[in-house]
Amino acid sequence: MDFPKFQELVTNRTGFAQMAEPTATGEYFSDSCGDMYTIYLKVDGAGRIEDISYFTTGCGFGIATCAILTELAKGKTVDEAAAITPAEIEAYLGGYPERKKDYPVRVLEALRVTLDNYRSGAKAGTAAEAFAKLN
Repeated sequence: MDFPKFQELVTNRTGFAQMAEPTATGEYFSDSCGDMYTIYLKVDGAGRIEDISYFTTGCGFGIATCAILTELAKGKTVDEAAAITPAEIEAYLGGYPERKKDYPVRVLEALRVTLDNYRSGAKAGTAAEAFAKLN
């Protein structure tokens, strides 16, 4: 694992921001560790991701993995972004420690939810907003 690159991603928090007026958002909650991942997308008329950002309550591995996703997905079409694999994310850092290999899967699940919301035309609020509507 490339620890200097990992530390740089965690320190710089590339892409860590709520996006004003996203085309789509999506959330994923990991019940195994309690992390929440929110992905924000701005998609142009041709289906290309113009901008992507994230928010997470996760640790350094969650932050680094989300930052990698923003770098890999920006500029891709929605279909190309949907094809990003955990192996591609892991390769960015030269691999993940065995007990952290589920982080790319979690972050890609958040992306999948966001892309599903985009495709369905749902702007999608946060899980907290959806829960509030139930009460």
